[in-house]
Amino acid sequence: MAEFDYFVVFAEMRTGSNFLEANINAFEGMTCHGEAFNPNFIGYPSRDEVLGLSQEDRDTNPTDLLDRVKAADGLNGFRYFNSHDDRVCDTMLDDPRCAKIILTRNPIESYVSWKIAKATGQWKLMDVKRLREDTVEFSAPEFEKHVAKMQAFQVRLMGGLQRSGQTAFYIDYEDLQDVDVMNGLAAFLGSDARLSELDKSLKKQNPSPMSDKVVNFDEMEDALARLDRFNLNRTPNFEPRRGPSVPTFVAAPMSPLLYMPIRSGPESAVTNWLSELDDANLSSLITGFTQKSLRDWKRQHIGHRSFTVVRHPVARAHAAFCSKILQTGEGTYVGIRQTLSKQFKWNLPEDASQDSYTPSDHKAAFLGFLRFVKSNLGGQTAIRVDSHWATQANALQGFAEFVTPDLVLREDRLQDDLGIIAAQIGKDIMPVISETDPYSDKLAGMYDAEVEAAVKEVYQRDYDAFGFGPYA
Repeated sequence: MAEFDYFVVFAEMRTGSNFLEANINAFEGMTCHGEAFNPNFIGYPSRDEVLGLSQEDRDTNPTDLLDRVKAADGLNGFRYFNSHDDRVCDTMLDDPRCAKIILTRNPIESYVSWKIAKATGQWKLMDVKRLREDTVEFSAPEFEKHVAKMQAFQVRLMGGLQRSGQTAFYIDYEDLQDVDVMNGLAAFLGSDARLSELDKSLKKQNPSPMSDKVVNFDEMEDALARLDRFNLNRTPNFEPRRGPSVPTFVAAPMSPLLYMPIRSGPESAVTNWLSELDDANLSSLITGFTQKSLRDWKRQHIGHRSFTVVRHPVARAHAAFCSKILQTGEGTYVGIRQTLSKQFKWNLPEDASQDSYTPSDHKAAFLGFLRFVKSNLGGQTAIRVDSHWATQANALQGFAEFVTPDLVLREDRLQDDLGIIAAQIGKDIMPVISETDPYSDKLAGMYDAEVEAAVKEVYQRDYDAFGFGPYA
């Protein structure tokens, strides 16, 4: 058993983990200590300690219990569910000397079993003469939450194993009755011990057909048929994760307001408003934050509010195109412009204000830019995914790694939304917001249904995330 120091059974309620534990404990030299990190008890509801450590001590320092499990005689482990102490989960996942056993079950079976156990109060069955039976009602919203929670946990486990180059022993509820599978688990754990038969002390509680256990069985069948089991309607997302972008944050000179800009949004209008709110110059705005200096600012400004502003994807993609690709001045992406001009055969003038550059030309160039962005966000180009055309949903996810904005404002009602956040910090007079989109006239000259459809194809994620309808 030298390969592993300890093991964990990743499971959920009503997946057969009690039965699996009983059979692991039947192997010589192996001990499973129940739900060692259950927040409501330690090991088992009737126990006060595991390996000499109390629940109170475990809660104070959970790694102490991990150390005791590793140091115990033989190979020791425990069962761990998604609701257990999260402080040890990544530690276990990252540790190659922790053997991972992943137990799964058909989610509708585990859901119905859980409902029956709640209704009867019977979570284990040792004697069939004490069986308590009941029928339950299926709830589609409740089941969807049940599945989503299980899937999220499984994705987390899979990701942790992939990133650390590990593998796990996967076992399904139906496999628990196969002694050869159980012996295979022992071999995986490095044990020479084998079972000739399974521990039969635990009995299956609900062996009857599903139709006998669910009172609204027909309704359940209809609901399951409507579930998108294979996630066919998901919008694929291949964007690289973004960091929190703390250095781009802007604080008002005196007011406790923090603006978290999303690139190609109404940044200039908002920063002007922030400075005017305190009757100060733009140079007085506080910028260049680090995570440490932002923490200090937040501690010094009790009652602070942070916000960001989302822009309609059509206007934002157009602003990114105009400010970074169409123009050629300081701060533009001349190198990317040249590459894309060759790839999409654009006829972009050095000066886009020339009469020879028509709305028709502008539309064709913008549609070409959208084709590039679609490929770029899909990871199909060698060019970086720039923050000016990355999705706004991705930007907010990046912010949340450090701080989540109190409010997500909308450009099309920015005056009213800024008034709300200004009122929250006690302001009763506020400046008028200036023009938010300097490229709106150029967009109006070429916008049509084709443009809308092209943008939506690229930015479906933002349409879904923020509820955008057509631009006009």
